[in-house]
Amino acid sequence: MKIALIAHDRKKDNLIQFVIAYHAILAQHELYATGTTGQRVIDETGLSVTRFRSGPLGGDQQIGAMIANNDMDMIIFFRDPLTAQPHEPDVSALIRLCDVYQIPLATNMGTAEVLLKGLQKGYIDWRLIEGRRN
Repeated sequence: MKIALIAHDRKKDNLIQFVIAYHAILAQHELYATGTTGQRVIDETGLSVTRFRSGPLGGDQQIGAMIANNDMDMIIFFRDPLTAQPHEPDVSALIRLCDVYQIPLATNMGTAEVLLKGLQKGYIDWRLIEGRRN
């Protein structure tokens, strides 16, 4: 599956801890990430990650384009709900696209754990849902 990893600045450490904890599962999938987040995942976990621009410079929109083209299967986006983001319209658009295209979206560690544990146990294969890519 193609999984995007995104984290606001104050949540990047949490995302790195999460990726380390679920390294074995994530290593079995194609990973994508916005700029700085992707570089930190590469540097701190050794996983292969396709990097896009940083979120404020269009990275969220690049991932959104993959969603719109049925080329993304899951989004893990550790958002910072307590800090205003200069690119909030892009964040909202990404979340809307996940809803439109029925892409599983985790915006916190609890939901991300449920999704990855379901993926590990074989409960989640969104490619089999009608209208998704094969």
